[in-house]
Amino acid sequence: GMNLLFWGRVLFSSAFLIFAFVVTLVALFDGKTTMWDGVPSAVAVILFFVLMSVVGMLEGMQIAFFAVARITEEERNSNPWASW
Repeated sequence: GMNLLFWGRVLFSSAFLIFAFVVTLVALFDGKTTMWDGVPSAVAVILFFVLMSVVGMLEGMQIAFFAVARITEEERNSNPWASW
């Protein structure tokens, strides 16, 4: 029941992610983007991954900031690194 639903969602999400990844890379290598004309496809792909990494780090920081905002002052001061 629930296990099948979980793995069904995992399969659907993975398939959708792979599809989006393939479409993006094909568009980058075929030059069907709004990248400047003089930029080689390899540079566009590297730039894509660099910018996606930055977005991923910003998302992680946002989650961490909201998690820290909910911690009480006593919990924050209980860790030795926090009082350093």
